[in-house]
Amino acid sequence: MPPILSVSAATKRYKSGLTALDAVDLEIRRGEIFALLGPNGAGKTTLISLVCGTVSMTSGTITVDGHDIQRHYRAARTKIGLVPQEVALDFFSTVWNTVSFSRGLFGKPADPAYVEQLLRDLSLWDKRDNKILELSGGMKRRVMIAKALSHEPELVFLDEPTAGVDVNLRRDMWALVRRLRAKGVTIILTTHYIEEAEEMADRVGVIDSGKILLVEDKAALMRKLGKRRLTVVLQDPIQAVPPALSDWTLALEDEGHKLVYSFDAEEETSIPALLRRLDELGIDYRDLDTARSSLEDIFVGLVERAA
Repeated sequence: MPPILSVSAATKRYKSGLTALDAVDLEIRRGEIFALLGPNGAGKTTLISLVCGTVSMTSGTITVDGHDIQRHYRAARTKIGLVPQEVALDFFSTVWNTVSFSRGLFGKPADPAYVEQLLRDLSLWDKRDNKILELSGGMKRRVMIAKALSHEPELVFLDEPTAGVDVNLRRDMWALVRRLRAKGVTIILTTHYIEEAEEMADRVGVIDSGKILLVEDKAALMRKLGKRRLTVVLQDPIQAVPPALSDWTLALEDEGHKLVYSFDAEEETSIPALLRRLDELGIDYRDLDTARSSLEDIFVGLVERAA
């Protein structure tokens, strides 16, 4: 099955000489949730803007569901829903009119039942007759989401969708994402809440300084790059790591009360050998604790190595 989004050598270079995107290649599978991670200024929003046609490319090609965004802009854009970081609404329009009007802009026929369900899904039904200026910040964000989904897009961009919003909206937002994915909608999200990407995403891309550093299935990425950590709580403290334990990467913590082994995921089979060696050396322990790297740890490591 061809990808719903294909980005080939997409470059954005400004007259000032700044290269915001540098020959980016990216393919997004249909029906997946893809998390695009990167520090501020990495190029995440620029890439979204190129796909949505709000910023022009210096060079490269982008197709959405087979439609070139430059040669077939209208056909490509109707496939896309965008929830930008900034709230952009007509404050004097009602919630119902805002969402219905946006649907019409994309040439979709009126469908009050669809709009009603959308507003109910986003806890906006009771506010349907309110003007936008009467809503709280969280409610305005909900309207932005409803507006982006009004024309039933197949590809939805969520650019920092839960930044600065309340817990209830964040919960509703991710419930909606799951429902959309269940219907076959493709979701691309950028987020600073990496734990959300870790929970929600099927694949992860890391971008920095306008370049894609990595694209990987989340589970494979966690296995490949995720570090693990075994903490052995000793019965009695030791002053130094014995030379007989040099086969393992070990460190002492808590004034010699803890022996810490940091290892790659594929090295997990060496733990029993380590524990046997401790027994042979007469080093008693009273507790074991294991932990693994989070997606945030992996992300930080990738960006630091690229710097």
